[in-house]
Amino acid sequence: MKVFISADMEGLATTSTWGDCDPANPAYQRHTQEMTDEVLAACEGAFRAGATEIVVRDAHDNATNIDPLRLPPRVKLLRGWSGHPYQMVDGIDSTFDAAMFIGYHSPAGASGNSLSHTISTRQMYIKLNGRDASEFMLHSYVCALEGVPCVFLSGDKALCEMESGLHPKLVTLPVKEGSGGITQVYSPAEVHQAIRKQTEKALRQDLSGAVIPLPEHFTLEICYKDHAQAMKVSYYPGVKRISNTTVVFETDSYFEVKQALSWII
Repeated sequence: MKVFISADMEGLATTSTWGDCDPANPAYQRHTQEMTDEVLAACEGAFRAGATEIVVRDAHDNATNIDPLRLPPRVKLLRGWSGHPYQMVDGIDSTFDAAMFIGYHSPAGASGNSLSHTISTRQMYIKLNGRDASEFMLHSYVCALEGVPCVFLSGDKALCEMESGLHPKLVTLPVKEGSGGITQVYSPAEVHQAIRKQTEKALRQDLSGAVIPLPEHFTLEICYKDHAQAMKVSYYPGVKRISNTTVVFETDSYFEVKQALSWII
């Protein structure tokens, strides 16, 4: 069994401020260790479930957060950015049996995480077919496009509740919760233990029928905080500005959605 893991930082058990996730901040190193710990726990659960190969995508900031010296055999780490539209799941393809997501967070405009955003912090919100689009939603759709089932998600409680029904075999695990600017952090030791248990459970499922059919048409709506940014991105092919701060892009191709997002966010 070949497993893909995408890992972010704002949805880890320990992060609660932007400085926690910033390589220029002294506190950042502590949270890269937590990121590595949570990914390691997911790998251990996957191996218990029978995984023979794991590919981990470091998907935060400069994508060099996870400590490669701590990764066990049969785990490959993808670092840095190629510029491919798949972005946080760059490296996924149809050869994988399952995909899992670690450290993901609530979307822009949501109140369940003090670090809520979608891809960047320049947007008030991003909607796809009228639904608030989290980074998990956008990148789990890429997995579906490649025919890979999404089976596990960890992150803040609000995100887990929001996305629990997005994929039929998705197991979710809250590792913290928030309200406004406050974060209630769960015990990291308990979180690691729970990740091991729940990732194993997720991968031991019968995954037949686990890949969702994607919509036939996509309407991407983005509201920027800065009207000048909306004006700028309106020159991307197919993008229409519908208000001073809001643009819309429509297509029948999800790959084109991700292409657009890689340029206009």
